Amino acid sequence: MPSGTVADGRSRAHWPAIGWYASEDPVLDRSATQRLKTWGLIFGFWTLLALSYALSGGLASISEGYPPDWLRNLAWNLGNFWVWMALMPLVGWLGQRSAGHGWRRFFAMHVPASLAVALAQMMVHLVVFWYLCGPGRMPGVHTLSQYVRMEFAYSYHLAVLTYWIVLVVLRGMESRRRLRDERLRSALLESQLAQAQLQALRMQLQPHFLFNTLNAISALALADPLQARLMIARLSDFLRLTLEERHAPQVPLARELEFLRCYLDIQQVRFQDRLSTRLDVADDALRAAVPNLILQPLVENALRHGLLAKAEPGSLQVTGHREGDELYLRVDDDGLGLPPDGANEGIGLTNTRARLAMLFGSDARLELQRRDGGGTRVELRLPFREHAA
Repeated sequence: MPSGTVADGRSRAHWPAIGWYASEDPVLDRSATQRLKTWGLIFGFWTLLALSYALSGGLASISEGYPPDWLRNLAWNLGNFWVWMALMPLVGWLGQRSAGHGWRRFFAMHVPASLAVALAQMMVHLVVFWYLCGPGRMPGVHTLSQYVRMEFAYSYHLAVLTYWIVLVVLRGMESRRRLRDERLRSALLESQLAQAQLQALRMQLQPHFLFNTLNAISALALADPLQARLMIARLSDFLRLTLEERHAPQVPLARELEFLRCYLDIQQVRFQDRLSTRLDVADDALRAAVPNLILQPLVENALRHGLLAKAEPGSLQVTGHREGDELYLRVDDDGLGLPPDGANEGIGLTNTRARLAMLFGSDARLELQRRDGGGTRVELRLPFREHAA
């Protein structure tokens, strides 16, 4: 007789198959249609398993010269798998009740639960099969009690083993779901933190910048009305760009440079011949996605601490290009340079480093160094990714 097949041709699997367990998604509220579809897939999965075991048992009987009883084979396996499918929510609930309370409670709950659930599953399965198919070709078996006694040892052992395998699989699936949800929550928190840092940067930028610009406009209103009107136009463009991109964590580099030009044009009107600026960015880098307002703190830092403290005129240059899978950006000034004891990074640079770490991890780098000809150089490297329109 084939291994795994009883005298009347029913298929018995040495290791029972395990199906899916549908737990509620804590993030998305599934509709009734989605739940119905999920349970339909679960039912189909268990049914296919039953059909495969029934086919295997029948073919095993044929290979050893016994006539297969396909209907009994099918009834035995469908009954076995469908009862376990119905018990999945109970096993999953018991697993959740014992989660996170230590091994002592785990075994104290599941040892008796496995004995009770396995007994219930076995009895339901055997009773249903008896009334559907009868004793078949079993010699000396004429009543249900005789049939249960004959099947008890093997079926009960297999049912207990099935309980523990199902429990382990369900706990593994639950752990995987929790890990996925934790990753989603972490991603949401990181996004919210990045938005908060961007908002903090804007709040830091706008008040003192607006006050300085308005004071400059006030001073120019009588002395040079043309320059005052030009400064008002530049300030209007600056505020428009600030409002348009206020919720975008990343923007194309071309858009970031447009914002930076507005900022530098205002500074150029304020400081006239004391400041010269140049933007030199390769065309193949303009589509790169960069964090919103990533260059402005670097440029402002160069102006405030390097150039504007000089008695003589100064220059500032922003360059950028693509280097393989990286975007390279650089801000050079010929100002006073770094102090002898190293750079004392303020809120702007600290915020910029934190935003880069949040968005790119160790793939982004920000370095400050002294230029050979005097002044300061800030180099920024981050992964090159084209901005999705």
